[in-house]
Amino acid sequence: MQLTEFQATISQNELVLAYCSTPTCNVCQVLKPKVQELITTLGGWEFTYVNTVDSPEIAGQHLIFTVPTLLLFIQGREVKRFSRHFGVAELRVELERYLDLIGS
Repeated sequence: MQLTEFQATISQNELVLAYCSTPTCNVCQVLKPKVQELITTLGGWEFTYVNTVDSPEIAGQHLIFTVPTLLLFIQGREVKRFSRHFGVAELRVELERYLDLIGS
């Protein structure tokens, strides 16, 4: 993914979850389908994947130093970040909270 494509995704969607990882991160590979399933279940969020090895400019611009890192964007602005150690239940609470804020 190129930086311009990433920026377009963020600007064209109200709610975006960017999943940043590397192909060699085993934790990332196990967690990714769980996050995608959660996004599908909740609805309202656009999911985008960033391979930080192939897209170092995205990683650099968004200060991603560890994987997995999840970035939550609302109306083009980063509002929350999860890095390395977090649970799917914790992520669900935040996603639902922002869905509620946008819906009201």
